[in-house]
Amino acid sequence: MLTPSQKGTSENSLKDERLIPVNSWGTEVEISQTLVNNNLHEIQTNIAHSKVKIVAVTKYYGLSAILAGYEAGIRDFGESRAVDAIAKLEKLPENVRQNSTFHFIGHLQSNKAEKVVKHFDVIESIDSLKIARAVSKAACELNKREKVLLQVNNAGEEQKSGYSKDVLRAEIQEIISLPGLDARGLMNIAPIDADEAKLAELFKDIREFRDELERSFNITLPELSMGMSNDYKIALREGATIIRIGRKLFK
Repeated sequence: MLTPSQKGTSENSLKDERLIPVNSWGTEVEISQTLVNNNLHEIQTNIAHSKVKIVAVTKYYGLSAILAGYEAGIRDFGESRAVDAIAKLEKLPENVRQNSTFHFIGHLQSNKAEKVVKHFDVIESIDSLKIARAVSKAACELNKREKVLLQVNNAGEEQKSGYSKDVLRAEIQEIISLPGLDARGLMNIAPIDADEAKLAELFKDIREFRDELERSFNITLPELSMGMSNDYKIALREGATIIRIGRKLFK
């Protein structure tokens, strides 16, 4: 992945020092394009494999955060609040929308499935057969094949969504057979208070569980979405192919 300074800039580029107002947790803050560029470069230096995707998590930020990330060279963006996210995406310039991949990373309610499938390219948070069926139905109605990841809660945190490994083993055969779905891998959100050793253990467990599913069901699940701003380096060491970064990019 290359930053604009490595690629060269177009005549329509944002000026490097421009201050961009971004809505963060309901307050206006200012983020410079230089800050985003530099933060992205720092993250990239920790990535050994060129195929690792950085998903810029813009759920707490305004429209301009997406534009700043796009200008820095990011093409994958993550949102978790369906209604707010869709309103934001509909205001994007056409070239940004067409040349970016949008990931839905929050808990999905079945009654929001159609709108989310319509506006998002990847849903990373399939956590039940009910949701998988709702996404399948919406994708078929939209004549679309939706990429999905299956969220696994291997830490057993009650406040978080996600499959237990036993339930996913029981349901994955039906999920992968649903029309309109392209199951690409697993997603995990690690406990925020876990130490480095525990994080490594949990991320390794997700990778090994993915490998088990591939062997047992003769399927291919190439993507592992693991790691956020505070733990992405550990996730990368344990095989993450997608990292979801918000604060580390925009603050």
